[in-house]
Amino acid sequence: MDSWLTTVALPIALGIVMLGLGLGLTIGDFRRVATYPKLVLIALGCQIVLLPALCFGLVIAFGLRPELALGMMLLAASPGGTTANLYSHLFGGHVALNVTLTAVNSVLAVLTLPVVVNLSSSYFLSDGASIGLQLDKVVQVFAIVLIPVAIGMFLRSRLPALADRLARPVKILSVVVLVAVVVGAIVNERDNIAEYFVAVGLIVLVFNVLSLAVGYGLPRLAGVGRRESIAAGMEIGIHNSTLAITIAVSPALLNSTTIAIPAAVYGIVMFFTAAAFGYLVSRRRNTTEAQPDLDPTR
Repeated sequence: MDSWLTTVALPIALGIVMLGLGLGLTIGDFRRVATYPKLVLIALGCQIVLLPALCFGLVIAFGLRPELALGMMLLAASPGGTTANLYSHLFGGHVALNVTLTAVNSVLAVLTLPVVVNLSSSYFLSDGASIGLQLDKVVQVFAIVLIPVAIGMFLRSRLPALADRLARPVKILSVVVLVAVVVGAIVNERDNIAEYFVAVGLIVLVFNVLSLAVGYGLPRLAGVGRRESIAAGMEIGIHNSTLAITIAVSPALLNSTTIAIPAAVYGIVMFFTAAAFGYLVSRRRNTTEAQPDLDPTR
């Protein structure tokens, strides 16, 4: 489970993708994030409180065995991954908002993830396995998100003509990288995929779809603009399965491949559900773009 794909290839690939995203961002994009305080509060509330509660209800309803139940809670407590930024970019979301939310969620996860996992472990497991504050893992995610973006933004500010020329090729490369990661994940786990999907495939799918719907729907109900709601939907709906797998299989932490199964299945399913979600909301945006969005600060 903890293979070269999750430990080496995926972080490098996502770093390249984030570099491409940075080519289209400016400091002004991040300043404008401050105009969406309501959205930031909604997104963080969903990530920290609503999704773990929703996942707990699903786990109880599906009657998962203890290790798989803990794996689902670990997944729900994991912050949004860098893949969310890519999907937001591809389907017209507010990428600067995604980057900001990912960074904030990654920092907050230092506190929230251990709390959710430790409480869940005490509830589901007789031995009550626990984890500590995994600052190094959060810092790793933080670096994958921010450093490549900062380099891309530097090129945008200093060499705007070059950034413009690179924007389209890098976006195409991002799609190629995404497809390569999906294929690599399937090939890498080809002997176990059927067993994994039988065990948790349905609950993972339901949780993923609900996460995307909540992440997009609640901001829209609150009057937030469509681009910003797409960003929130991707951020809340696409969890960092790599982080969850690493915590689950690490000998110093939970040391269980069984606990990692939900995150492994999710890491495959989310690519397809997020693409379908992105297509639906971007298509809806195209059909209603003549109608102005409500003021997100109201």
